[in-house]
Amino acid sequence: MINIFKSKKSIQTEWKVKTTDYAISVNTFVEKGLTQGWENAGPEPEDNNREKLVPYLLKELRKANSDGDVANLREEWPLAHSPLVPELEKNGQSIPVICILDDGSVVARIGAPYEQGYIAEIQGLSVNIIDGFSYFGRSPHRKYFAYAKDDGISVTQGWLDDEVSFFSYPKGTEGVPSEYNVKAFSEPPTPSSLVPFPDGQKVLFVSPEGIFVLTPSESVRILPTLEGMKEHFEWLTDEHPGDDLIMSLDMEHGAVSPDGKLIAVGSQDSSHLVFDSNGIQVADIGNQSEYPHFATFSVDGEMIAFNSCHFYNGITIGVPTRLLPGLKTEAYEECADTPILDEVARVYAGVHRKGEFIIGDANGYLRAFGEDGKPHWQHFIGSSIGDIDISADGKTLVCSTYAGFISTLELDKGQSEEYEIGTGGHTEVRRWLFWKDEAKPLAW
Repeated sequence: MINIFKSKKSIQTEWKVKTTDYAISVNTFVEKGLTQGWENAGPEPEDNNREKLVPYLLKELRKANSDGDVANLREEWPLAHSPLVPELEKNGQSIPVICILDDGSVVARIGAPYEQGYIAEIQGLSVNIIDGFSYFGRSPHRKYFAYAKDDGISVTQGWLDDEVSFFSYPKGTEGVPSEYNVKAFSEPPTPSSLVPFPDGQKVLFVSPEGIFVLTPSESVRILPTLEGMKEHFEWLTDEHPGDDLIMSLDMEHGAVSPDGKLIAVGSQDSSHLVFDSNGIQVADIGNQSEYPHFATFSVDGEMIAFNSCHFYNGITIGVPTRLLPGLKTEAYEECADTPILDEVARVYAGVHRKGEFIIGDANGYLRAFGEDGKPHWQHFIGSSIGDIDISADGKTLVCSTYAGFISTLELDKGQSEEYEIGTGGHTEVRRWLFWKDEAKPLAW
């Protein structure tokens, strides 16, 4: 028994020492690159053979969760990502939506939009499954929630409170020119984003089948645009005569301004587009990288951050809303009116607080920069970030990843733990593993 204990202690010590050493090496490398130039930073640190320790780590995570005693986990088995990568290939899964509720609990959609998935609510160390809807989203000012149900989209004031409005799903024929014979959807489209407007009487419905503004009486298509539909249908007719006329979007995304007056949208085949709340286009902003990929508003509604991407990189620009309506810029041409905020990241999620945007990128980093484009800080989670939310006071941030992680960070703590990779003095206080083959989610 004593020998087994010593063996376990030896393994735990090896994990802790190697994880801390690796983080210190990466942080030193990053600091040198940022201050002296990346050409002078030397070789990027390589992982130090921790994969062989992962089975022991997971055994301890499972035992601590089963016993309800995770208080010392972080001290004994500090957080890491790279040694878990082989596990992620079979166990990881997308978590595309996450929110912090006013009481501090966290709700998330587990599973990609096109998968069956489920909704999880995390309260402390308890995880509850919420039935009755497959997807959800929240309004910019945190007041209203939208839920995708079998028969339509329901909106409540407050999480799971009484319904205040209800919307039918788009039919698929909205906005289609009369000369084209487009069939209605055979089943409701699958949302990739739901954003209730601040009055709770409209919903931005984002899906691969199109982007729509839903009202109680109708749905208005805003993407593809009328011009985009005509070009696409003419191409289909010429290249594939006899085929059904169908439309689809890739990299579809959308956001609603805090006052509900503006909608920012885009897709792989569009530019960055801005519409008013009635679906009338008011701006056309040229993308600075290959494909429009993400959009978000500042909390005061005075700036839109638009990201376009190419592979794992991208460029984010800032668009002051005071220049709307009527703003039009060209793709790949820098414009003083729409300054570059970041030219590193392919952005998957983002929030805004205190004059800074915080984005989550394809490489697993949270990155913060000012509205002037000045870099503020970065913090490594690992795997592509799925979604981000921030508490009303700006002190707590939650993020999800495509690896099945949910992480909670305390911002502005002033100092990170030794094993954390980052530059901002923030610290991760909880990580959840929502893995496919685990009997239940694991708190770490």
